[in-house]
Amino acid sequence: MEKSYKKGFSFKQYEAPYQSPFDKLFEIFKELIVHTSGDFDEAIDWLRQLDEEYKLTTAEYTIDDFIEDLKKKGYIREEFDGEGGSGTKITSKTERAIRQAALDQIFGALKKSGGGNHKTKHSGAGDEQTGEFRSYNFGDNYESISLTESLRNAQVNHGIGDFKLTEDDLVVEDAQYKSQMSTVLMIDISHSMILYGEDRITPAKKVAMALAELITTRYPKDTLEILVFGNDAWPIKIKDLPYLNVGPYHTNTVAGLQLAMDMLRRKRNTNKQIFMITDGKPSCVREKDGTYYMNSNGLDEYITEQCYNQAAQARKLHIPITTFMIADDPYLQKFVNKFTETNQGKAFYTGLKGLGEMIFQDYETNRKKRVK
Repeated sequence: MEKSYKKGFSFKQYEAPYQSPFDKLFEIFKELIVHTSGDFDEAIDWLRQLDEEYKLTTAEYTIDDFIEDLKKKGYIREEFDGEGGSGTKITSKTERAIRQAALDQIFGALKKSGGGNHKTKHSGAGDEQTGEFRSYNFGDNYESISLTESLRNAQVNHGIGDFKLTEDDLVVEDAQYKSQMSTVLMIDISHSMILYGEDRITPAKKVAMALAELITTRYPKDTLEILVFGNDAWPIKIKDLPYLNVGPYHTNTVAGLQLAMDMLRRKRNTNKQIFMITDGKPSCVREKDGTYYMNSNGLDEYITEQCYNQAAQARKLHIPITTFMIADDPYLQKFVNKFTETNQGKAFYTGLKGLGEMIFQDYETNRKKRVK
């Protein structure tokens, strides 16, 4: 007698995937270390407070056990200063883990692919076949000629009895370029990024770390450089992002734009762009004699005109600027609108929620191969 098997679905209550005690605490620790700008002792203090309130650990696995595991796994190390003092610091392994966590959190699970994998809207002699055909034009690469389609055209046009293959019979399969992109990310670190009870610098850091991890893993032929701007502007390295903090600065947008364009002038890629994350109005410029002109009251025409000049300069260099304004003041929007119009770039008025996804989408879609 044959056995009969029932087909269908079986439902049960959701069970979360198993996580070891270390993994559970490490997820929280990675968040805390970003909020504390890399201060290990402060992050552990916060973790102990959370443990007291939410019972994160057990008698079998304590915070001290977690710290010991961090050392064994190479996530932290002891450092000694020249005066005999010591302190615990996170390692490059932790920095990479934080960047990956930011990428997973903001952009979702993205699979690693080959370098320079950016499709453009222009077809021609490129890297990836599109499956679409067109007539041969003078200058097309002979390797792109579709032999099968060309022979079929010759047969239709001239018949089998008097078979011949002419230039008019040739068919080319289109291809798409996989362009490379050079990006400079500008991050505002003026004092207003932590004013009014809202932490704006931590989400900005997370976005920068996620974008850096995205580019280095998915698009390794692309380049990303990061600069911060307050009273002045200066470049920082990707590994410095977890430690980034705000200062008692005004907002020198002009200095940031000048440095960003200097960085991009040295790049050979045709495609270049600037992303600027800011929450305030430009309130500072540096004069030729080295002094600073500052004005925090409203929009100063002397300062804004210099910003517009930089926007126009970037446009001449074919460098679009995308501004992510973390503010919704009408007079600031008016400034950003004129700035964007001058540059022919883009602007997004956004809160902190969704900032990362917005930057990712813009990075992915802003792929235009400029044919000169």
